[in-house]
Amino acid sequence: MNKEPFDPRGVIPACLMPFDAALEMNEAAYRHHLRDLAAVEGISAITVNGHAAEVHALSFAEQERGLEIARDELGGEIPLVAGIHTGNTSEANRLAIMATTAGADALLVFPSDVLTLGGQQRPECAAAHVRSIAESTDLPLILFQYPMAGGLGHPLDTLMALCSEFPTIRAIKDWCNDPHLHERHIRELHALDNPVRVLSTHSMWLLSSLVLGCDGLLSGAGSVIAPLQVALFRAVQKNDLQEARAINDQIYPTVRAFYSEPLLDMHNRMKEALVLLGRMEQAHVRPPLQKLTGKEIEEIRQRLVEAGLL
Repeated sequence: MNKEPFDPRGVIPACLMPFDAALEMNEAAYRHHLRDLAAVEGISAITVNGHAAEVHALSFAEQERGLEIARDELGGEIPLVAGIHTGNTSEANRLAIMATTAGADALLVFPSDVLTLGGQQRPECAAAHVRSIAESTDLPLILFQYPMAGGLGHPLDTLMALCSEFPTIRAIKDWCNDPHLHERHIRELHALDNPVRVLSTHSMWLLSSLVLGCDGLLSGAGSVIAPLQVALFRAVQKNDLQEARAINDQIYPTVRAFYSEPLLDMHNRMKEALVLLGRMEQAHVRPPLQKLTGKEIEEIRQRLVEAGLL
């Protein structure tokens, strides 16, 4: 008997990918990290092969292995969202087929980085990339909506057209980084004949984002603070502003810890935080990312103390 398609909503942490000192996948640490996240009461799914997992530095075989390990470790008890991250549309098709075969429950579709060179003026290019993925699988798709300023964000008209053309698009992961546009996404995608959900990844202003009416959140910060994210989302759903603000006050030091400049180190910092919290043994990252300095790690420790996590 076929199970119901995954409904992308609620709190979806994006897991990290631990490496050993030789910068190979540390499968034992990865399994421990997945179990750690799966034990958080109230999460809806776990995302693998996303930004938080340094997917830019993972080979096809490593992405496949990472998904296989996650499926094996979680035993189908928690849905898995698999990232499809490549500028190559043919490779995106291949990744989508692999992820479907390996047991993913939904796909997180990153835009092709080719679109930075004026792709917003050629919506047919974005459509071709999404079409190649949508035609290769019947899994629910979550479109990753980037900021418009970087050239990878879909203009609202393009986004609406994509959602109308491809009915398996069931949500967007919204990183538009524009409160006004974010609210339009929520209102207009919810108003479609086939409504599309909005998952926030605005971790730097999560409370403000959620109260606009998001259906959930999908965030790398969940690799560290998933229990706080669950508590915040539930408080917003209950319309308990006082409780939501109190939880947000606890989250705020972690925002300072993870999302300071340069942003390229955000997931690097999350690994260091897990080491400080005793939930990961080592915090290795693959080049071009580099190990943080002792001073930077101490600043993370101070922020974790402020948040009451240490």
